Amino acid sequence: MFALALVAVLSASCGDSTTSTPAPVLTTINVTLSSPNVVVGQKITATAAGVDQNGAPITAGTVTWSSSSTSVATVGDSASITAVAAGTAQIIATVGTLTGQATVTVAAPAGIKINEVESNGGTPGDWVELYNPTTATVDMSGWILKDNDDTHTYAFPASTTIAAGGYFVAEEANFVFGLGAPDAARLYNQFGAPVDSYSWTTHASTTYARCPNGTGDFTTATSSTKGAANDCSVAVRINEVESNGGTPGDWIELYNPSASAIDLSGYILKDNDDTHNYALPAGTSIAAGGFYVAEEAQFVFGLGAPDAARLFSPSGTLIDSYSWDTHATTTYGRCPDGTGAFGTTAASTKGAANSCTSSTGVSSTPWPGGNNVQIVDDSAVFGGNLSGLAYEGANGTVPAVIWGARNGPGSLFRLVWNGRVWTPDTTSGWSAGKALHYPDGSGEPDAEGVTFTTGSAAGMYVSAERNNSDNANSRNSVLRYDPSGTGTALTATNEWNLTSDLPVTGANLGAEAISWIPDDFLVARGFYDEAAGKAYTPSDYANHGTGVFFVGLEANGVVYAYTLNSANNTFKRIATISTPFTGVMDLEFDRELNYLWATCDDGCGGQSAILEIDTTTGSSTKGRFKTTHLFARPSTMPNYNNEGFTVAPQSECVNGLKPAYWSDDSEDGGHALRKDSVPCAAFAAGASTKRP
Repeated sequence: MFALALVAVLSASCGDSTTSTPAPVLTTINVTLSSPNVVVGQKITATAAGVDQNGAPITAGTVTWSSSSTSVATVGDSASITAVAAGTAQIIATVGTLTGQATVTVAAPAGIKINEVESNGGTPGDWVELYNPTTATVDMSGWILKDNDDTHTYAFPASTTIAAGGYFVAEEANFVFGLGAPDAARLYNQFGAPVDSYSWTTHASTTYARCPNGTGDFTTATSSTKGAANDCSVAVRINEVESNGGTPGDWIELYNPSASAIDLSGYILKDNDDTHNYALPAGTSIAAGGFYVAEEAQFVFGLGAPDAARLFSPSGTLIDSYSWDTHATTTYGRCPDGTGAFGTTAASTKGAANSCTSSTGVSSTPWPGGNNVQIVDDSAVFGGNLSGLAYEGANGTVPAVIWGARNGPGSLFRLVWNGRVWTPDTTSGWSAGKALHYPDGSGEPDAEGVTFTTGSAAGMYVSAERNNSDNANSRNSVLRYDPSGTGTALTATNEWNLTSDLPVTGANLGAEAISWIPDDFLVARGFYDEAAGKAYTPSDYANHGTGVFFVGLEANGVVYAYTLNSANNTFKRIATISTPFTGVMDLEFDRELNYLWATCDDGCGGQSAILEIDTTTGSSTKGRFKTTHLFARPSTMPNYNNEGFTVAPQSECVNGLKPAYWSDDSEDGGHALRKDSVPCAAFAAGASTKRP
């Protein structure tokens, strides 16, 4: 018994002295980020590593991820972290009741600003200016620029930088897509996070720019300042000066080229002596496109020679000035109004558009029509970009029509009079304009000008400077369309691609204007065929129809005359014609008065010219078109971006005047169509062009 008991005791003692090793248990979760410091938009990853009670690695098992601040950084189930906004957040890994975390710090993108935008064909095309307001150089490699179409994307090349306080201009030739109206410029950092943006509904008359530079809201700049500080000055300019005793004395004329009235209260006029100063009275204002004349009787001091005229803001900032050494034989004035350089005017035009002598030797004179401009469309009908116009008079029971070409999206409008305004025809698919395509059914022609030959039933002809689907490249074409269908789109029946024959231009500076002149008129006036070296003979050109097409170029202000072969889409240039303008925006042949009108936009102050065939025996220009009259725009119309012009037939004459129409590509004030008048009587050769 005792032995058995002892054995039992010894056995129990041996068992108590034996210890077992505990199983590993997850006690800690360590979180590691691929990068703890990131920029908004950047994506990183996280990993979770388990540790047991002995500090040894252990499988963590299923991990649930979360963020302490989803407004700063979000995290997905796969541990993919996206930086959302500047700040800090804890990235948390949870397994059961255990958690681990790591801190991610998110920085805002560099504060690069979209600072200025040219959307209407600058030099050499559209552009977007960026500005760096920070104190350090910013690496722009991989940053992204878009317009309002997400498929239009441009990534800045590697090593692109903007110095502190510096500018960078992205050119249309780089980002390929053009900027239209409506449109937008949007900037993203290299991780796709939005940094800055600006959108607009119409083109600016100059550019859209931040005022103050780099920090303010966008507005229409007083002038374009590509790659430099924005011009946020007041738009009003000294426009004309009489220093030699006018009527009743010396005077200084101010001009407002903008589309809004400007309050001149407290603005200061000085000559070259700072003690000679005159503050304009409270309540003094100058209307959009208007003139204001300060008389010597007001400012008291006279203007001598040498002397100067200077305009200051109420705070004393110099806005504009002009100085001279001798008196002008007439007056000194800007040509064109508000924007051009000062020179001796052809005649004094106190309180009206300046009389300027053009490169053709023709002096500018006031608008010869009624000078009572009226809006003749409803608000926001076209959304901007209405360009060329062509008036087709009533024919029997068919009422008059204004045809309008819109450059973006490329389309053709048929406008009818509803008793109050001109409005899109609501029948046969015309209510929103008809989309235009090339002969193969593709693309979107940038439709700028429009005309017809014997009538619209024989086809409508459109001038286009590029394919909007490939808008970095010129495609200067004349396209023929049959407008008789009922669909909402038109496919060209013919295309004459003139690109190889025209000077190389920016893609948005090409074939802007078009008009057609019948052969019988050209032959009767002895039109000279420069290609053949003799008087124009229609039978020399097969399948060209019964007239010649005249195409105006925006880039150089030159008009090119072509015969177009409809059988094989070939062409022949038979004349090259200079105008007084740096860019021709529309052409209109008055088939009854036999005038070829050429018009310019706000870049030339909205001037119009009349070109006629020289029939003078012995003249060196006999048989060629030359400028015979040059007109300022109506003084009742601001300096709008008018790209279209057309006149009504003689059948609409009332009291010696007939309607004339302009189309404003920028749709200022929400309207694109405006009306005034021109004389029904022929202008006297080289004489005054005052209306009858």
